[in-house]
Amino acid sequence: MPSPENPSAATEPAPTPAFGRTWRHDLAAPPPDLYGRPHADRFMRFLTRFGDAYAPAMGAPLLRRSPRRPPSRGRAPLVLAVTGHREIAEEVAELRLADPAGAALPAWQPGAHLRLTLPSGRERHYSLCGDPADRHEYRIAVRRIDGGGGGSLEVHRELHPGVRLTVRRPRNGFVFCAEPAVLLLAGGIGITPLLPMAREAARRGLDWHLVHAGRSAASMPYTAELLALDPARITLLAEGVPTGDQLLAKAAPGAAVYCCGPTPMLAAVQQALDASPAAALHFERFGAAPVRDGAPFTVRLADSGEELPVPADRSALDVLREARPGTPYSCHQGFCGTCQVRVVAGTPEHRDRRLTAGERAAGALLPCVSRAAAGETLVLEV
Repeated sequence: MPSPENPSAATEPAPTPAFGRTWRHDLAAPPPDLYGRPHADRFMRFLTRFGDAYAPAMGAPLLRRSPRRPPSRGRAPLVLAVTGHREIAEEVAELRLADPAGAALPAWQPGAHLRLTLPSGRERHYSLCGDPADRHEYRIAVRRIDGGGGGSLEVHRELHPGVRLTVRRPRNGFVFCAEPAVLLLAGGIGITPLLPMAREAARRGLDWHLVHAGRSAASMPYTAELLALDPARITLLAEGVPTGDQLLAKAAPGAAVYCCGPTPMLAAVQQALDASPAAALHFERFGAAPVRDGAPFTVRLADSGEELPVPADRSALDVLREARPGTPYSCHQGFCGTCQVRVVAGTPEHRDRRLTAGERAAGALLPCVSRAAAGETLVLEV
């Protein structure tokens, strides 16, 4: 959705090859804390740190971790082996991953994703689409994007059974809250995080419906698996570009909508939400969100002195990657930290939701989302 390289619901442009993760509730910006206040909740931060420090010693978790908080830095990543690789739809490969020694895997919940380090060193996020009850195998699905950043091509061509990968433990930025009535909207490969949600909704006996849109029936993965849950609760849209009204037509009064798909699909759903019976919208985005309230500024590379103009409507990361194609990246949304650089001089505008105040003060910057004021020059160590 993770990442995760993905198509649009009806056409296949070359989107940013990452699975970005954002959350919206009633079309508002994601709240910094539990209560939507503009600053982080210091008391809740203290409680979380207290629980992280003392729960292991007590032998049981005293406090539940926020699903949006990065995992503890002391937790080692997993080394998993590819146990299965098969094509499940046009240009879509399914991978199965397991511990080489057969040990049980860390638990996860619907909406969670994995961060894979590919053999090339690229890092990519992919949503888990298997059964959370299966602790011996993870399942992901990746659509091939020929004009992307190379991650999906590497998955399709090189990740065959026997290959071992370093994998970060499951994280969840798209939490399924299991409201009494839910509508699940998937565009193309966006079905991956929603399939476990549909399975969980069916298990709990919720009032649910899932709509899956794609450019063709052959390009839409997991159709048979969805219909096996309950064909009366599944709508497949394989022709044309659906409107927001069409996508929300199955929303029950007061339903929570979970949407994963390309930007045009999300925009259509947002625009149609107020006129629908639905009450809330949670979504996961393919790639980077459009730059808003941006101003042109300049990035200067500390090692060479080269100056790179950053337009108001583009990210510093995009500009950096044009100059230095090997610049690492993954989510394009300011949550994974893969693209982190150091500010040597200049005053940045931090727009990420990952770096701490201390990290920012030490010069850390995530150029995928963070910027600078008009006319400012940021000197960066890349």
